[in-house]
Amino acid sequence: MSLKPGARYWATNSPAAIVVVRPPSGDVKLTCGGEPLADTEQPAQGGSGDGVLLGKRYTDPESGLEVLCTRAGAGVLAADGRPLELAGARKLPASD
Repeated sequence: MSLKPGARYWATNSPAAIVVVRPPSGDVKLTCGGEPLADTEQPAQGGSGDGVLLGKRYTDPESGLEVLCTRAGAGVLAADGRPLELAGARKLPASD
């Protein structure tokens, strides 16, 4: 699927939802818990256990994809079968 910055996607097997922050360099298949993400909001299926954490950014170094979780849910986010990595906090510039 072709992802654009600001596009929202919803998991079909959990309440998880994401927003694309940085699109990938090419088309990727984005999944959560092994199921493709939908571009329209879906009724929450399944539990809200560990997996995607609210407010956290996830990246795929291979494609350059970066997403932000806007609703937590169970399952692992993946791009073309590669699990997305939790992005670490960035250092802020000194203010003095």
